[in-house]
Amino acid sequence: MSGPNQNLSPATIESPLMSIVPDLRRLFPSAAGLTLLLACGSPESSGPPSVATPEPPPRASDQDIFEDATARVGLDFVHFNGSTGKYYFHEMMGAGAAVLDFDGDGDLDLYLVQGQVTAPGQPAKPRFSDRLYRNDLEVLPDGQRRLGFTDVTEASGIDALGYGMGVTAGDFDNDGWQDLYVTNFGANQLWRNRGDGTFEDVTESSGAGDLRWSVPALFFDFDRDGWLDLFVGNYVSFSVAGHKRCSTDLGRPNYCGPLAYDPQGDRLLHNRGDGTFEDVTGRAGLTAPPGSALGALAADFDGDGWQDLYIANDGLPNQLWRNRGDGTFTNEALLAGAAVNSEGRPEASMGLAAADFDNDGDEDLFITHLSRETNTLYTNDGNGNFEDASVTSGLGAASQEFTGFGTGFLDFDNDGWLDVLAVNGAVKVIEELALEGDPFPLHQPNQLFRNREGDGFSEVTGDGGPAFALSEVSRGVAFGDLDNDGDMDGILTNNGGPARLLLNRRGQAQGWVGLRLVGTAGRDLLGASVKVSMGPRTLVREARTAGSYASSNDPRVLLGLGPDTPPSVSVQVRWPDDRGPSTETWDEVATGRYTTLVRGTGKQSP
Repeated sequence: MSGPNQNLSPATIESPLMSIVPDLRRLFPSAAGLTLLLACGSPESSGPPSVATPEPPPRASDQDIFEDATARVGLDFVHFNGSTGKYYFHEMMGAGAAVLDFDGDGDLDLYLVQGQVTAPGQPAKPRFSDRLYRNDLEVLPDGQRRLGFTDVTEASGIDALGYGMGVTAGDFDNDGWQDLYVTNFGANQLWRNRGDGTFEDVTESSGAGDLRWSVPALFFDFDRDGWLDLFVGNYVSFSVAGHKRCSTDLGRPNYCGPLAYDPQGDRLLHNRGDGTFEDVTGRAGLTAPPGSALGALAADFDGDGWQDLYIANDGLPNQLWRNRGDGTFTNEALLAGAAVNSEGRPEASMGLAAADFDNDGDEDLFITHLSRETNTLYTNDGNGNFEDASVTSGLGAASQEFTGFGTGFLDFDNDGWLDVLAVNGAVKVIEELALEGDPFPLHQPNQLFRNREGDGFSEVTGDGGPAFALSEVSRGVAFGDLDNDGDMDGILTNNGGPARLLLNRRGQAQGWVGLRLVGTAGRDLLGASVKVSMGPRTLVREARTAGSYASSNDPRVLLGLGPDTPPSVSVQVRWPDDRGPSTETWDEVATGRYTTLVRGTGKQSP
């Protein structure tokens, strides 16, 4: 297997790294910070560099599904993993991203999670920070869209200096503004959106902090009281001081796996509605067995109107916490067929997605795994029981040689059938690359799959565009319509490398409808279920931000409608709480645009 740095000898690593100094100076204005950054990735280091050399993407084609628009939109983020050649476990696990409309102007902004210096003996300064980018989308008189991003981190007041892992967005205080919860290798942070372009750190006052190594987190209203609660998934009890030495089959230093350390327990925090959270993990029953959580999302898998929790654990059985509707959960993953693969073995689960890919009205599951395990597609029978369809779907064999992280269901061509994107990057040294002298021997290409109208998937990575011709150490991917043109875009993060903005060029060719589902206070009602009817055809989707790997998605629901789309469609919404009518219908919702549906303004449905 070859990669972008395959011809670099150790003596030449410094030269290509120096070629990206101008980009790094924009991100790390401190001269001392840049010096440390380059030193960590210099030839003297015995392990992977902290920042990999960005590879310029190949020339784009008019037939590409995605454009790598990173440079064009002014996005200059480069992830720093703090590697010093000691192979500390946390170095290769970050980091994620979020798409959210933090300033309420109708377009999606970006939050990108950054790494940090953590190795003993390294200077505590300079410190690197997560970054917030404002979307300055401009729609020109001829209908063309000019997309651009501005780094507004300092002006926002966000001072996220932890070793970042993931992020999730949600309006926890019901004021109509999306807040941010950031997970770290260390203390987490809750950033409250003030609604004026700035944020305040309310971690301590809210009781939402966690000092353990957290990766996934999500906001969801588990008790249907109208306030978003918070789930925090914790990984393993690793510390730099407790670092263990592991090696490859050939005796090279290597990263250890999760089973070398004890798993951590997760947390469920109940929102009191006064700006504070109460830890109800034990009362809710989410105590045993502890897992090593890397992925988490909420969905109504059994159709009973209550949000369940699915947790993807690394190397341990996954958990399906069924919501009993009385404030408690039971883990029914094993009985439901979603704890282990078809051979009865737990896998190294990382990324996670849920959606109705086969258009039968229920939420299915897709999970990314370690190489030689294959990714897993679970199909839902409508009652919350699952069957492993990895082999028959075509998604299993295609992933055999890759380690998957961020993932999602997205209808990239708006034909009404959800496709799959999986981003890859190894967690252990790839011997073939190391023998070739590759300075960052973890990189792998990403993969794109097209849904064959419910009859399995076909890999179309070659049509994805220039970014899919690269081999990088990809981790998070967050989905949303960044230019508001009616198709799904994505922001991809790389460990020790640049973020990449994937702009969809295919979906505009077919019909679509976009929906924002809110309460009277203006909060996105996560967990709302949408049913769109267009003649004999019906599509079902749930509004959520959680999923992928350590990332947070657009809360709006975007549905591709295929060719011959009518000017309007009928939309039925089942709301996720008990305030007022639970189901409402809007008979004529315009297609080809976004519409905000406010609870209480539709026609009550049985």
